[in-house]
Amino acid sequence: MGKKKKFRMIDAVLTVICVVFVAEAAAPVAAIGNSQYFWWIFMILLFLLPYGLISSELGTTYDGEGGLYDWITKAYGHKWGARAAWYYWINFPLWMASLAIVCPGMLEVVIGKECGTVAAIIIELIFIWVVTAIAFTPTADAVWILNGAAAIKVFLAVLVGALGIYGAVTNGVANPITIGNLLPSFDINSLSFISVILFNMLGFEVICTMSDSMENPKKQIPQAIIIGGFVIAAIYMFSAFGIGAAIPTSEVSTDSGLIDALVLLTGKDGGLFISVCAVLFVLTLFGNMISWSTGVNEVAAYAAANSDMPAIFAKRSEKNGMPVGSAFVNAVVASAVVIIAPFIPNEDLFWSFFALNLVMFLMAYIPIFPAFLKLRRIDPEANRPFKVPGSDAVLKILAYIPVVLIIIALIFTAIPLSFDSETLAATLPITIGSILFIVIGEIMIKVLHKNK
Repeated sequence: MGKKKKFRMIDAVLTVICVVFVAEAAAPVAAIGNSQYFWWIFMILLFLLPYGLISSELGTTYDGEGGLYDWITKAYGHKWGARAAWYYWINFPLWMASLAIVCPGMLEVVIGKECGTVAAIIIELIFIWVVTAIAFTPTADAVWILNGAAAIKVFLAVLVGALGIYGAVTNGVANPITIGNLLPSFDINSLSFISVILFNMLGFEVICTMSDSMENPKKQIPQAIIIGGFVIAAIYMFSAFGIGAAIPTSEVSTDSGLIDALVLLTGKDGGLFISVCAVLFVLTLFGNMISWSTGVNEVAAYAAANSDMPAIFAKRSEKNGMPVGSAFVNAVVASAVVIIAPFIPNEDLFWSFFALNLVMFLMAYIPIFPAFLKLRRIDPEANRPFKVPGSDAVLKILAYIPVVLIIIALIFTAIPLSFDSETLAATLPITIGSILFIVIGEIMIKVLHKNK
């Protein structure tokens, strides 16, 4: 039997970039306008920094395959662990469906012809099941996929940023920058996209579930999170400027904004260059799903093995030990979503499914931060290779500010704050979907725990 492949340091950093950096989420943030720059800096300082530090400590102290489920269960017990695992898992098929919906549009850019409804569904199903097939393989064997996707993401983001700067110098920016519009915007539409910025910064814990594939996880995990975090923050800011310089805020498309930016910046609506970029963009979508599937499926399988998720999620491949049960259910749920999507009266299906995925995903993270504080208190003797510095008061600030930011983001994303027809049409499906999945999760927990 051959020697198992191991992550090098560069592999770990690139995996963090592949997981955390989300190219398709840049456009919804650009819809905020120039105040996005304020929000990026604000969230980097008050969310990304404490979240990265806390993930580094928890990931190196409790380095089992359960990730955040393990941390929350150790602090608050199995019911809270089950909730976190459910929210963490259900976001994935919804996210996969939202990205699948983007794929036919990217193919249209390449071939120059519009896809019909049936053809679009077939393309979306191919995307879902190809991702699922790759998810059946060990992460270390697919490290070249993660590295390649990370490199493509960085290339596209830097390309958009560079072209945006060039366009601003030669033609002026599409959205003139003033002191007034750089200040934070507090209108409902803008604040509903703040959750996307938080989403763009989440995922550091996924690298913790890959510790078995690393040469020295105690050292590589915090280094990968810190180095990757700084690189990702720089890329986000650079690409955000590119899209903001290229497209008037009112014309930003939430599902294909990056390609729209390239079209406007180059003045080419099609052609080989745009087609190649569209293909590369789709490859980054595959990279996102493949990298995230590892963490999500491992957490679901680990929780199921502890009777905190349905038994099917615990099924693993006899050949390589991969969590095939969770991956299969992901594909079935995502497939059902894209099949019924054409019958849903919504002009922006990408944002509807993406926002619902955001809500469930963010809810999974709320308990992490107080769990960090409780584990410090109830398990003071644990070996902590990386320890967040600071007094108890500083640690409480680092833990609770991210929680407050997540709750605020959830309110503006999932709750209608006005009752005009446009707001209700955009927000009410997200509200109903969120309540539905919360109720399903509680029923699941009650059934699984009735004999515990």
